Order: sequence, then structure tokens, then C-alpha cells
Amino acid sequence: MMRITDHPVLEDLEKRPVTITFNGVDYQAYEGESIAAALLANQIRVLRYSEKNSKSRGIYCGIGHCYECRVTVDGRRSVRACITNVQGQMHIESQDGDNS
Repeated sequence: MMRITDHPVLEDLEKRPVTITFNGVDYQAYEGESIAAALLANQIRVLRYSEKNSKSRGIYCGIGHCYECRVTVDGRRSVRACITNVQGQMHIESQDGDNS
């Protein structure tokens, strides 16, 4: 797992672990971190596939401007993973380029 667990300046980095599901697989995340950060920490780089040519897309700007990190969360499409915080038992799915 790729997470900073100790930092000399930041506050205590211990957060409450929760379970999220991405494309049918359970992963550990921490309450309050973004979906994008949780998936990245679990080695997931591809979050969706583009509408044109179905090319893989992941985190690009990381601040909610570009919409490249759109995922489906609990049935709701086009949620920006970089600005949406994790909640326990979230069901997250990558979006296919066909807009289905």
C-alpha cells in the first residue's frame, strides 16, 4: 500500500479504516480521504475509459477541474473521485466509454 504514515509537520495521520468496493473487489481506505487517493494507494491507476476511443483515464488535475477521474458511486455516474471523500461500504465502478 502506498500511503504516508508518518510526517514531521502534518497532524496525526491515523484515520479510521473502512472498506470500499471498486469494480467488485474490496479495498481498504481511510475515512475522509478522497476516492482517488484511496484507489491510488491501492495501486489503481485507471478510473474510467474515455468516450472517444475507450482510452484509459485516471487522476489528472487532482482538484476537480478536469473531470478525468469520473467514476460511478453507488449507482450515481460521473462522480469526481478526486474531490469526493470515501465513506465505508461505497460501491465504486469505473465508467466505460460507451456512456452506459
